[in-house]
Amino acid sequence: MGRTREIEVELTEENLAYLRQISQSRTEQVRRVERANILLLHAKGLGSTTIAKELNISVPSVLRCLQKAKQFGIHVALDDLQRSGKPPQLTPEAKAWILSLACQKPKDLGFSYELWTIRFLAQYIREHAAENGHPSASTISGGTISKLLKAQQIQPHKVTYYVERRDPDFDAKMVQVLHVYQQVEWKLDNDEFVPLCDVMLSYDEKPGIQAIGTTSPDLPPVPGQHSTFQRDYEYVRHGTVSLMAGMDLLTGEVMGQVVDRHRSKEFVDFLKMLDAKYESGLRIQIILDNHSAHTSKETRAYLETVPNRFEFVFTPKHGSWLNVIEAFFSKMTRSFLRQLRVKSKEELKQRIEQYLKEINKNPVPFRWKYGLESAAK
Repeated sequence: MGRTREIEVELTEENLAYLRQISQSRTEQVRRVERANILLLHAKGLGSTTIAKELNISVPSVLRCLQKAKQFGIHVALDDLQRSGKPPQLTPEAKAWILSLACQKPKDLGFSYELWTIRFLAQYIREHAAENGHPSASTISGGTISKLLKAQQIQPHKVTYYVERRDPDFDAKMVQVLHVYQQVEWKLDNDEFVPLCDVMLSYDEKPGIQAIGTTSPDLPPVPGQHSTFQRDYEYVRHGTVSLMAGMDLLTGEVMGQVVDRHRSKEFVDFLKMLDAKYESGLRIQIILDNHSAHTSKETRAYLETVPNRFEFVFTPKHGSWLNVIEAFFSKMTRSFLRQLRVKSKEELKQRIEQYLKEINKNPVPFRWKYGLESAAK
C-alpha cells in the first residue's frame, strides 16, 4: 500500500485562534467542530493518518478538509461546498395546490379526520398529485411540505379560537355595563357623589364545582426527603355544586349561596337574600348575563312583588369578560379550589362558605378601568 500524499496548509495565528474558538464551542455544528480539530491537529504537525485515528474518522475525510482549506481557506473548509444537485421540480402550480389543500379540512374531502397531520397530508398529495395535474408533487416528502407551509405561515394541524359577535346590540349593552363601573369609580373617588342606584352588584354563577375526595390520606412534606405533599393519584367524585355569587362593587363584599342547582328558584332565593340584606327603599342594580333563570317567568313574577327594588343590567352575549365577578371566580379557581379535596358535597359547601367569610373580613373593591374613557363620550 502506498503512502498517503500529505497536503500542507499554512495557518496564521489569527486562523488558529478562530479554529480554537470553533473547536471549543458548544453551539456549533458537529461537522464544523470536527473540521476545526482536523486543521488544529494538522497545525501541530500530525499526518493525515494520525489525525484520522485521533478523531476516529476516515483518512479521505481529513484529506478533503485539508484540500478545501488549502484551496479556498479555512472558513470555506469548515462548511460543505455547495453542490449543483438536482434542480427543484415542484412547480408553482403544485405549490399553490398543496397550500389550497392545507387550508381545507380532511373531512370536507371525505375523511374522518378533522385536521391534517403532515404525514396524512403528504400521503394524500402523493396519491392524488398526478390526477390533479401536478406530477411534480407525486414524490413529495413530509419535510418539503413542512418547509412550504412554514414559509407561508400556515399551521393546518392547529386551531386558535375566536369569539363571534352574535349580539347585534353588543356595543350598546357594553356601554351600559361600563356606565355602571363609571358610577362606581366616581363614587370611590368622591364620597359626596351620588350614583343613580344605591347598591351596585356584579353577579354570576360558577357551576360544576367538583367535590373530589382522596382514597388515602395525604402525606406531609419531610425535610430532606420529600419537598411536597404526597397524594395518592386515585380519587373519588362526590358530585358537583354551584356557587351563586354577587360582589358589591362599592365595598368589595361577596355574597354567595352554594346550591346543588342554579334554576329560577335558586336565583329568586338569592334575590330574596339581597332584599333582606340591604335596607328597604334602596335601589339595587345588578350586572348579570342573559341566563334563562334571570329572565324567566318565575323571576319576573318575583320582581313584580318588589317594584323598583332591583334593576338588571345585562352583559352582551359572549361578553362575560365585562362582568367583574368573573375575575373573582378566576382568582378563586387559581387559589382556593386548586388541589382542593373533600370528603363530601356538604364539606365542599362548608369550605366555600368559609372561604367567602375569610375574604369578606378584608374586602377590596374592584376598580374597572378598561374602556371607561370611551364610555364617557
